[in-house]
Amino acid sequence: MERNLDFDSIIDRKNTNCLKYDFAKRRRMPEDVLPLWVADMDFKTSSYIQDALNRQVEHGIFGYSEVQEDYFETVKNWMKNHYDWDVSRRWLIKTPGIVFALAMAVKAFTNPGDGVLLQLPVYYPFSEVIEDNGRVVVSNTLIYGKDNKYHIDFDDFERKVIDENIKLFFLCNPHNPVGRVWTREELIRLGDICYKHHVIVVSDEIHADFVFHGKHQVFANLKKEYEEIAITCTSPSKTFNLAGVQLSNIFIANPQIKKVFRKQIDAAGYSQLNIMGLVACEAAYRHGDEWYQAMYQYVQDNISFTKEYVELNLPGVTMVEHEGTYLVWLDFRDMGLNVEQLENLIIHKAKLWLDSGKIFGDSGVGFQRINVACPRAVLEEALSRIKDVLNDVIGNTYKQ
Repeated sequence: MERNLDFDSIIDRKNTNCLKYDFAKRRRMPEDVLPLWVADMDFKTSSYIQDALNRQVEHGIFGYSEVQEDYFETVKNWMKNHYDWDVSRRWLIKTPGIVFALAMAVKAFTNPGDGVLLQLPVYYPFSEVIEDNGRVVVSNTLIYGKDNKYHIDFDDFERKVIDENIKLFFLCNPHNPVGRVWTREELIRLGDICYKHHVIVVSDEIHADFVFHGKHQVFANLKKEYEEIAITCTSPSKTFNLAGVQLSNIFIANPQIKKVFRKQIDAAGYSQLNIMGLVACEAAYRHGDEWYQAMYQYVQDNISFTKEYVELNLPGVTMVEHEGTYLVWLDFRDMGLNVEQLENLIIHKAKLWLDSGKIFGDSGVGFQRINVACPRAVLEEALSRIKDVLNDVIGNTYKQ
């Protein structure tokens, strides 16, 4: 029986080498900030996962390990049951994380100086693994519409593919940080352009289990042709709060693309994965659905709470229409603050550590990303801190 279904309890994560809570000073933040930035949850994972990990610890040997057929069957069943996606064992490559997989794709399918296409504002490691490997970020920048949602400029997308001789595109779906869940029609328009111009699509679908409006569409599953150009990146890490055990499942149907990708991983010197990650993943996908469903409902309620709170209490702030992920995108631009003033307001006045929109690209300036996968009391405290400092701005008494 699942034991860890109390999401209201506040668990003290301080002094546990926790990136979110223990590294404020090292990251040049005040030590007393309330952190809602990095994308992990403040919830205990499924008790079935804890039990599986405890059994592995009790065994006492942590040698080189691999998985048996049960692992793949469990992952396969999750993909089928949740996304109606039939995956083949021969497609699977396991990596220590999706960012690692992105970096391997950059090195495998582009040359130094090549452009890699993405859609800013987007999860900032996308840009980092491109630039750190000597490639160039090319952005099909998303359009923030009057409907309070982001949209794709398809004409610009194809123009960039042609003009910049693009070979590789990073797709983020659901999109972090803007919260879009791309529709079937949108993905097909992108996919047709990429297939036409021989562009490999690395589809980061790590937030697929957090779709609150619409339906998650696995890009590679939309058309047989897309299987031939897709690298699909999945992981239980966001869904079950397992980022620290470092395991992702990457699916590549095209054997030639898989071979080139695999060779790049081998060149990096990486082989067997962390045994704890393998154990956690299999337990999550085999026994974690009850926990997942309960957590999903709690996070959905937190999103609704945030939307109502912002509308009623935060004048000058807009919550972007939210469809997926547990990361909410807040628009502060109507407050008329520059980057430094907004940072001072959030960090030093409200004593909050959020993810500043500027780190997601120039089109993110004036926004803040807040992680709502936390106990309601923590979320309410964070939002009330913003509310408490807004009067200074509204009354034109704000001083940097």
